[in-house]
Amino acid sequence: MAEGDIALLAHLARRAGFGATRDELEEYASKGYDEVVEDLLHPEGFPEVESDLVGRYYLGTILDGGIEIESQSWFYRMVNSKRPLEEKIALFWHHVFATAWYKSEQNPDMVRQIWMLRRVGLSHLRTILTELSRDPMMIDWLDNQENHREERNENYGRELLELFSMGVGNYSEDDIKNAASAFSGWSFIQPIPGYPYGQHSTSFVYREEEHDDGVKSFLGEEGRFNGEDIIDIVVKQPATARFIARHLYNFFVADEPQVPAWNETGPQDPEAIDTLVDAYVESDGEIRSILRVLFKSDFFKEALSMRVKCPAELIAGTIKLAGTHRFPEPGLEVLSGASRQMGQHLLNPPSVGGWQTGREWIDGGALVERVNFAVDQLADASKPGVQEIIRRLRSEGDTLSPRELVDRCLDLVGPLRVSDATYDSLVRNARKGGDVHFNGESEETSSRVVRMLQLIVASREYQFA
Repeated sequence: MAEGDIALLAHLARRAGFGATRDELEEYASKGYDEVVEDLLHPEGFPEVESDLVGRYYLGTILDGGIEIESQSWFYRMVNSKRPLEEKIALFWHHVFATAWYKSEQNPDMVRQIWMLRRVGLSHLRTILTELSRDPMMIDWLDNQENHREERNENYGRELLELFSMGVGNYSEDDIKNAASAFSGWSFIQPIPGYPYGQHSTSFVYREEEHDDGVKSFLGEEGRFNGEDIIDIVVKQPATARFIARHLYNFFVADEPQVPAWNETGPQDPEAIDTLVDAYVESDGEIRSILRVLFKSDFFKEALSMRVKCPAELIAGTIKLAGTHRFPEPGLEVLSGASRQMGQHLLNPPSVGGWQTGREWIDGGALVERVNFAVDQLADASKPGVQEIIRRLRSEGDTLSPRELVDRCLDLVGPLRVSDATYDSLVRNARKGGDVHFNGESEETSSRVVRMLQLIVASREYQFA
């Protein structure tokens, strides 16, 4: 198989999932790039992760109302799912439709929202926004249960337009008010109190008596609009196509400025955004079709190291490299705790605007946490992933020169491209021990491989997807 094929497929695996083992990449290469793209876009063709497996070993899922166990469970899925894009698209929408547990502390509904994002995340935007508008966690998060015919609450109507679909500058205050009126009466059934038997989920309810059925004017159209009508109008707006295209580019291709700046700062690759906008229009807003165009485009294939990994990507990718957590043994709590320390508390984003992305992930404190985590995960030569790397290095011959050790480790970690300065530093370090000998079991050889892997994951380049 061509070395370039493996590198391109590794790039796809990092962006459409959370990385891949070398065995997985070789399996991908036997299929070819386009077939792998189709497999990723159709997760329903692959087996699910057993949904309650983590709960059997972490009983906190049942006994308490916190989200840490659910965060750990999500990391387990990121590492082990045969449907990586399903988890990645859920993470994407969790950032765009940022809803946090801390407001209501209603664990079951937070978890159900993530399941909803998995289920519909690749479908048409119309379907996604409709499901979102009916989601009890989102309704509570933006107070739409307090949106009544006689007393309007504009929170959801405003964020639907500003953060979830169109972006600032593409609607008026009157549009917000009329959108809010259209969603009046969209509420949820009050859940049973959690104490003392644990929490219970709730469900959407439409209270017709609370709905404003009057004539409304919205984005140049007029009628007795309900919430579905507002969504129908929103999804056909050119501003929506462009806003969603830019979000997809920012998450899957290359870091853009922070979202609040988009109204004043244009995209770094306008032609790429135009391509995604065209795909949106042609597919009637189907995310699966847009991503097909994105993953097969030259601008995607050439976008190496143009995104800082978010903490979830860094953690899940490193765990896949180490080969651990293939079963929910003790230790998953380390992953969710590390993500919090790096600035991404899953299921608990800091605000309705989600997380600050790109280079905002790597301030001084967070960078130390990121490097330490990756180095610690590869410190043990007995870990399955490290053992597999040693086995592959041994298959190259009994002896590797320092330069060959660096080249092969960079290849097996990524393949990872590094700067000349990083490469020269790695080679200098490898030369301190001379050639690496694999004839027989050697603790010294294993230690040198571990050290090289640690240096690679501590590099600047490893921070980028």
